[in-house]
Amino acid sequence: MSAIDLGPYRFDPDLASLQRDGQSVGLSRPGSALLATMLEANGAVVGRNALMEAAWPETIVEEANLTVQIAALRKVLEPCGEGGEWIVTVPRVGYRLVRPSVDPTSSRPVIAVMPFANLSSDSEQGFFADGLTDDLVTALSRFKTFAVVGRNSTAAHSVPGTDVRETAAALGVRYVLQGSVRRAGAKARVSAQLIDGDTGTHLWGDRYEGAGRDIFDFQDSITESVIGLVEPRILKAEIERARRKRPESFDAWDLYVQALPIVRDTDVAAYDRAIALLDRGVALDPAYAPVLILAAWAYEKRYTFGKRAEADKEVALALSDRALAADPDDATVLAIAGWMRMLFRSDWSAIESTRRAATLNPNNLLILDFAGLAEFFGGDLDRSTACHQRAIELSPGAPDNYVHLDHIAAACRVDRRWEEAILWAQRAIEANSGFVWSHLELACAHAQLGHAEEARQALEAARAIQPAITIKFLAFSSMRFPERSESILDGLRKAGLPEG
Repeated sequence: MSAIDLGPYRFDPDLASLQRDGQSVGLSRPGSALLATMLEANGAVVGRNALMEAAWPETIVEEANLTVQIAALRKVLEPCGEGGEWIVTVPRVGYRLVRPSVDPTSSRPVIAVMPFANLSSDSEQGFFADGLTDDLVTALSRFKTFAVVGRNSTAAHSVPGTDVRETAAALGVRYVLQGSVRRAGAKARVSAQLIDGDTGTHLWGDRYEGAGRDIFDFQDSITESVIGLVEPRILKAEIERARRKRPESFDAWDLYVQALPIVRDTDVAAYDRAIALLDRGVALDPAYAPVLILAAWAYEKRYTFGKRAEADKEVALALSDRALAADPDDATVLAIAGWMRMLFRSDWSAIESTRRAATLNPNNLLILDFAGLAEFFGGDLDRSTACHQRAIELSPGAPDNYVHLDHIAAACRVDRRWEEAILWAQRAIEANSGFVWSHLELACAHAQLGHAEEARQALEAARAIQPAITIKFLAFSSMRFPERSESILDGLRKAGLPEG
């Protein structure tokens, strides 16, 4: 953990050093460990057991020692704000450190994964429930768009019948993921629900059943299914929350979630608005990697699908480089920045960046899209298709699935499997008729099969979306394997697309 600013204080957990206005403040070793643990919780409640383990690892001490150390910390940390305490006591649970509200990314959501309840008569199934909870915490922790409360904190709140809003308030979280496990004989059933901690509203819920013979495979499949659905639901809820805020109160996170659906969409004219939002976000926090990389993507899309202003390309590359410098371990940053280098610099070695991103977070639909696209441009076609198929399996109804369907159609087209290309392109159009590339893939495949009328209709649909589209417009970027781009240009020439 790097040094952290806390109002007038600066704490370096690696050195166990606390300073106020540049002057050293005395801090005991247990006090330093307690402060580091509460800071890591990012405003969420930390249970007493977790705090005692952090301050006195593998040592049996009286709980009164914790009270003494917390009192000493409070004395060191002078009152914050209008006389308020930095450390808040949560009765019968633990303590929570108040974080300053000046952090421009402070509204990034926090989710708590509650221990899954074992509803089986067999107490041994508690191990399965615990393992599933741990897997979900680990998988969710790979996302940088929200924070996850550690299991030590949530365990103290796992009390049947407790109002989820009370639990969320005590933990300082916005969302709660909870569920149960029931097993009878060879059959296992798992239920999961995502709940808005402020309102108690159910945002998503599902039930999974399996034979349960290979319990680890079943556990893995549940984790993948839940993660593939939870992250999009949280982002959707965050978008709605940001829309209800007054514009003058927007912070970097609010601007990020406001711009996200615009950048993901196919409306080229709206990219200007997304860029305006993200430019504000970058100004608020110049080192916030999620805003930087989303801004880079917005500029790239405006260049790729718009007027091809050279300045947009240069800004996209500069922003992606800044995002990498800000957080070189963010999987989304690695995926988009790698794609940028391949698209604009023909740097085919950057495919290792997109592959690493998919390894770091194999459950992120956006990362799978860029990893698959990078494979199509400069890697292995089978790996490209596998990325897109995995995304569809993880979240079958996701609004962005049209891009995965379209890219599978493109892989079929390169392999000259025209009938399959038609089927995938049609599915992509059904998912989102505004994506110009799906109509072009459809026109190409029909033309290659000699279906002149169908090819003409598909081409007309593409030009209705982008009237100025020509062969020259489509050939702006090279691919590592030229035949992959030549195959669509050849088909579109047959369909009647002008050269430019």
